[in-house]
Amino acid sequence: MSQVRLRFSPAPTGFLHIGSVRTALYNWLHARHVGGTFILRIEDTDLNRSTQESVDQIQDVLRWLGLDWDEGPYLQSARFDAYLAAARRMVGEHRAYECYCTEDEVRERNEESMRAGRPPGYDGRCRDLDAADRAARIAEGRTPSIRFRTPDDGRSTFIDVIRGEVSVEWSTISDFVIVRSNGTPVFFLANAVDDLGMEITHVLRGEDLLDSTHRVLALRRALGHDDQPVYAHLPLIVGPGGAKLSKRHGAVSVEEYRDAGFLPVALLNYLALLGWGPEDGREILSPAQLVAEFELDHVNASAATFDPKKLEWMNGEHIRATPLPELVSAVLPFARTQYGARLDILRFEAAVRLAQLRATTLVQIADQMAFLFTPDDQLEIDPASWEKLTKVENAAAILDAVIEFVRDCDWTDEIDPRPAIDALGVKPGKVMHVLYTAIEGRSQGLPLFDSISLLGRASALERLRAARARL
Repeated sequence: MSQVRLRFSPAPTGFLHIGSVRTALYNWLHARHVGGTFILRIEDTDLNRSTQESVDQIQDVLRWLGLDWDEGPYLQSARFDAYLAAARRMVGEHRAYECYCTEDEVRERNEESMRAGRPPGYDGRCRDLDAADRAARIAEGRTPSIRFRTPDDGRSTFIDVIRGEVSVEWSTISDFVIVRSNGTPVFFLANAVDDLGMEITHVLRGEDLLDSTHRVLALRRALGHDDQPVYAHLPLIVGPGGAKLSKRHGAVSVEEYRDAGFLPVALLNYLALLGWGPEDGREILSPAQLVAEFELDHVNASAATFDPKKLEWMNGEHIRATPLPELVSAVLPFARTQYGARLDILRFEAAVRLAQLRATTLVQIADQMAFLFTPDDQLEIDPASWEKLTKVENAAAILDAVIEFVRDCDWTDEIDPRPAIDALGVKPGKVMHVLYTAIEGRSQGLPLFDSISLLGRASALERLRAARARL
């Protein structure tokens, strides 16, 4: 196993969580950094919860992010024979056994143990059944699961790149199910068999799976493999204040960020810095730079806080670094959805160029140009912006002066009405929101002078006059 081989192995039971995507990214970065192999494995052993829609969605998200895989996707549901064969082998070697206890019985005995002050966990009721005992339980109509027989004493120990030595007493880990009573394998068994069969050398995953490592390593040893892959259990991603990341902290699925107009390079950049960072402290990094500089042993052990505002700032930085033709292509689907047949491509491209200087999302860019594709008599003025306009003492005089200026000026790429406002003895900077509201429908937006030019003399005059009449 000289070549580094890593896998990303999500369960297809719902949307791909931000934390799972960070795990995929770190696996991909390490594989690309060292010239290894990145494998996509779908852990769909829970047939009741796994869906083809989720399998497709996982692949769509990874493709959108640019996280290409070298092998797979391998579906564990297609490999049940291998897992069940491994389980039967361990039963035959007395490393596992058939358990006829129902879930309700195990739960009731656990509750009784806790009431008596004993730790919960399987009590070994079926550990040493003889043939007659098993036959009697089968006669009762019971269908067995298969439990792995954990060691009675000693310790389980492994080295984690991020956390150092991790060790527990085997006495704290009770015998655990590896095949359910319905015949489907459990995560631990499938994980151990596949990591061996696929020659996985490095396992990077969330720290919530830290405890399961002891069970997987025990299964590997029972299958004849004392060697261990390199483990790195990544820090959790939490919301502000250290709470579990949830909807109240912002979107938690990649699709929500994609649909909100975030660039994949920006999302990758931000997620990469949740637990790791380059030595020089730079924050804006391309995928190529991330690959070149990522070091697994520099990943932090402490939880990383997800900050939606920081992500939005970073997305804005990547928007400004994106070549204009690429940005136009990225914004176009949002604009087509919003404006349909009203979309004028030349005007749209010019608007993207203007918005690139300030925008933080692609949706924001599309939204800011709405006034360009709205009929003059249908322009909706933001109520708060209009109220602010009405509080300007000489708003009527400003509008009159600018109407005259726009009517008579030479038409260029920038229509700058400040001389007309200066002539009134008014500082333009303090009242420019009046013109923004009349032209764009809100007190701020795309650069005003360019916007007036893009809109055209006739439309600009009609909007200014409509605002003056309303005032």
